[in-house]
This record gives sequence, structure tokens and C-alpha cells, in this order.
Amino acid sequence: MLRLRGREAWTLACLMEVRERGVIPVEQPAPRWSAYVHSLRKRGLVIDTIDEPHAGPYSGTHGRYILHTPLRALKTVSAEEKRCAA
Repeated sequence: MLRLRGREAWTLACLMEVRERGVIPVEQPAPRWSAYVHSLRKRGLVIDTIDEPHAGPYSGTHGRYILHTPLRALKTVSAEEKRCAA
């Protein structure tokens, strides 16, 4: 069983929601996506990073993160729920 908190939990929830479509940090803004993904990988989760080109004034590539580890959430507790229970 894997217990996560904070941004690790948020990142995994985002990845689980979109499944094989993957997440581009521009779609789900957060300051340190790569760090959150790195932490989840250290916990043993398989998450690919696919480099995709993009155009525009700052053209280049961006990463799309795709979760490959099959998971099922047993329980989710929000910070608000935790505060109310205390």
C-alpha cells in the first residue's frame, strides 16, 4: 500500500485521472512537476516522460508524463476533510 501526502498525492491523482493520455504540466500547472514525478518514481512507480515539440515564441519541447503502474485509490482525504475531523 502506498500512502502519499501533499504534492506527491496531487501529482499521482492527476496522472491516475488521465491515464494513458498523460499530463503536460501546462495543463495542470504546478511549480515542480519534474520533482514530484521523480519522488513518485523513487517510490517504485513507472512514469514515462515523452518529449513533444511545441511551437510559438518559445518553441522547443515539453514533457508529457504518463503513469504505467496500475493503481487503485482506496481512500482519498482532502486537507479540508482532515481539518474538519480534527
